[in-house]
Amino acid sequence: MIDDEGNQLGILPPYEAIKKAREKNLDLVEISPTAQPPVCRIMDYGKYLYQQEKKEREAKKHQKTITVKEVKFRINVDDHDYETKKNHVLRFLDEGDKVKATIFFRGREMTRTGLGRQILERLIKDVEPMSIVEFRPRQEGNTLHAILAPKKSDKEREKEKEKERKMKAAAQSAPSPDPPQAQVAKPAS
Repeated sequence: MIDDEGNQLGILPPYEAIKKAREKNLDLVEISPTAQPPVCRIMDYGKYLYQQEKKEREAKKHQKTITVKEVKFRINVDDHDYETKKNHVLRFLDEGDKVKATIFFRGREMTRTGLGRQILERLIKDVEPMSIVEFRPRQEGNTLHAILAPKKSDKEREKEKEKERKMKAAAQSAPSPDPPQAQVAKPAS
């Protein structure tokens, strides 16, 4: 048996262990029932459960869930539309999300899957500094898709953002050169 301060009390009969726990107004909790003899501890079980739950919540707070964002293209995409969607892909990658680039073919467009593949290859080449290609472009039914993942880890991205914040703060706190004061000539009296 172990008391509430972590000290070993030795082997006690169950009624005596319960008596000691009640004297301290705490609970008797069986920690290891398979051990010979079973190990019990005097503790506030409600407080223990609360602390465990608190630790789990704290651990969840620090977890980063990776979401997959989808960007859809067409084979007849215009340059401006392509650039806009490429910027969306870059933003998603910067935020640490994976990106699924999809091209959906309708009707006769199925005969022109090569154009779709060219668009995805162009996208992969354009975002190469920021991404890793998890799945090369592949055809499934009437869709062609590729999956891109961010290149940098969360810690590296946070360090870069912190450096940017420090540089902005330094730029704002630096004294700006004052414009030269206009000198007004006083009339001679």
